[in-house]
Amino acid sequence: MKTISGKNFCRILKKNGWNLARIQGSHHIYTKTGKSIIIVVPVHRNQDLKIGLLKKLMKLAEIKEKDIE
Repeated sequence: MKTISGKNFCRILKKNGWNLARIQGSHHIYTKTGKSIIIVVPVHRNQDLKIGLLKKLMKLAEIKEKDIE
């Protein structure tokens, strides 16, 4: 699986209908109408997200691996 930065993952979330609710420090917090969950993405410059965190965020956001390439 390819890793991506938090900044790029935020772009993918926006394309999939997630809205930026607020920013708290370096964490971007996203919500989506009709969903009761929130997604918190750490954005630390252009550092890549670790694989485990990326997989968890993708599962929560219902994003497939092909969507991040």
